Amino acid sequence: MKCEKRHLPSRPGEVRRDADYGGPMEHEPKICVACGRRIEWRKKWERDWEQVRYCSAACRRRGVGDIDRALEGAIGDLLSRRARTATICPSEAARRVAADTGDEWRDLMEPARRAARRLVAAGEVEIVQAGAVVDPSTARGPIRVRRSAGTAQGHPRG
Repeated sequence: MKCEKRHLPSRPGEVRRDADYGGPMEHEPKICVACGRRIEWRKKWERDWEQVRYCSAACRRRGVGDIDRALEGAIGDLLSRRARTATICPSEAARRVAADTGDEWRDLMEPARRAARRLVAAGEVEIVQAGAVVDPSTARGPIRVRRSAGTAQGHPRG
């Protein structure tokens, strides 16, 4: 029996193909509304796949709050003040929001990465490592954020 790996999409909207026959998969992956990671279809969600919005119970509890929206805004604002191809580190957004809220910026690093992943899912930014665009769901280590090629000049949110 021939064993092949399935093609996993590297960008939101890319069609996933079934390795057995090359056609589209029955269940397209979704993006978690809280953390921006890809959600793969699971048998246990067979009856309610259309209602699945979160990748985990932790994301369901956490949701998207005011700090998350502030981090998204900070990322957009920082990028709008830079050259078109410039990148930022999520820590810059975390430091900006921490200064406004009185939080420790290091505690906002994972929320800043989640905010960047949500912006990737919205098509507003790209996450890069060593200058190459990476899949935000699987990226490990230091990342940089830049405007996506299709985003209009200026602030990603408008």
